[in-house]
Amino acid sequence: MSDSRDPFTTRRGFLKATAAAGGAAMTAGAAHAAGDPLITEKQPWAQALGDGVDATPYGLPIKFEEDVIRRNVPWLTADPISSINFTPIHALDGTITPQGCAFERHHSGAIELSKSDYRLMINGLVDTPLVFTYADLERFPRENHVYFCECAANTGMEWAGAQLNGAQFTHGMIHNMEYTGVPLRTLLAEAGLDAAGDLSDKWVYVEGADASSNGRSIPMEKALDDVLVAFKANGEALRMEHGYPVRLCVPGWEGNMWVKWLRRIEVMDGPVESREETSKYTDTLEDGTSRKWTWVMDAKSVVTSPSPQSPITHGPGPLVITGLAWSGRGAIERVDVSIDGGKTWQTARLGAQGVKNALSRFYLDIDWDGSEMLLQSRAMDSTGYVQPTKAQLREVRGLNSIYHNNCIQTWWVKENGEAENVEVS
Repeated sequence: MSDSRDPFTTRRGFLKATAAAGGAAMTAGAAHAAGDPLITEKQPWAQALGDGVDATPYGLPIKFEEDVIRRNVPWLTADPISSINFTPIHALDGTITPQGCAFERHHSGAIELSKSDYRLMINGLVDTPLVFTYADLERFPRENHVYFCECAANTGMEWAGAQLNGAQFTHGMIHNMEYTGVPLRTLLAEAGLDAAGDLSDKWVYVEGADASSNGRSIPMEKALDDVLVAFKANGEALRMEHGYPVRLCVPGWEGNMWVKWLRRIEVMDGPVESREETSKYTDTLEDGTSRKWTWVMDAKSVVTSPSPQSPITHGPGPLVITGLAWSGRGAIERVDVSIDGGKTWQTARLGAQGVKNALSRFYLDIDWDGSEMLLQSRAMDSTGYVQPTKAQLREVRGLNSIYHNNCIQTWWVKENGEAENVEVS
């Protein structure tokens, strides 16, 4: 029986293709056992004992991966205390972000707050104002959810054109982790909401314990839906920079609302209109007016490899194009990839079925002939929303915006395998 599948989608096809290429296969990195001392000769690591089980009580990445780290861009902010760094998305695979790689955003620096000193107040229009300790929170029924958290300013520098040369810097203000915690609606029910009356027009104001007192207003409808008061991420305690011991998760909505070191939740008649929801985190349009309450992160995607920080090093032959896609409105259902700047598209393979408010990994396996490519990806979610081009976004919003840039990104892959950030509107 003949095999009609693409020869590069099977192991046997890959080996046949690379063997047929002869010497070129070696250039492309295909392994040949004959004559390779790393496989034919005994190596030092096989001739001595390794580290014992207690060498690293808390496991750390091996030194060969020491370049897979968060990075900042010093000129973006005046001081690292109120600043941001970026997840190395170009160097990761799958969808779960290790906590040690997940981006940081601070308004007055990351604080040390112990579990024993932690308190969470619920006050305002509630029947009984309450204060919870960390131990109190652990006694409530808890849930586990995988959510992405994206800063509203992610890709913001790209509004005016191609700026930052690397997926880590253009799209790295994002992470995707499994959060464990108590639904906010559970704690609000504990305090009682009869005193609030009609809930359809009520809000909650959430505030952090750090010096910036970062706070945001959230409509009651969202608060009672899927907002999570979280105290674990990826199975372990939150890291200090991610709000240890307790933070808020607001699935699908901009990261500034995911208040860290959560200390207070006040039920109110209306929004507070704080600094972070008026002069910041609003979208300035071409005519100078600004629209607010644009909380939801629309469908978005990016090719993470090949990309400027992840060039092609093996030469022509089988190539895996991969990236990430996400949406705050629904699950990712499809991602298309273009290698010619959007003239033609191929549907990529999703690593797993899309999950609402979580990252999806996509792959497109091709046979690269060594010619230039203009790599793009285009995400579609379960609501039917299709990721727009920069030109389509600018038609609506002009060039004054910073936040909520979910445009299609382009990498120019050169014949030598290196890549560069370019704009193809």
